[in-house]
Amino acid sequence: MKKTKRMEILFLPTDRGTIKAYIFGFKSPRSLGQVVVSYNNVSVEAKGYKRNKTIIKALAQLHDTIINNPES
Repeated sequence: MKKTKRMEILFLPTDRGTIKAYIFGFKSPRSLGQVVVSYNNVSVEAKGYKRNKTIIKALAQLHDTIINNPES
């Protein structure tokens, strides 16, 4: 049996650019997954077992990174 990799991409438009979320895994209800969120030149990665919570966690980490960055 050949396994295929599955990836979803979410584009979230904002006033200052587009947030891109790359979602890997989460095939069965209790399988590990990974979310990579990028905005301009900042990217954050989060891993977890629940898809929605992991996406929210990655977006929250991205928000904290952007807010705490003194250059922006």
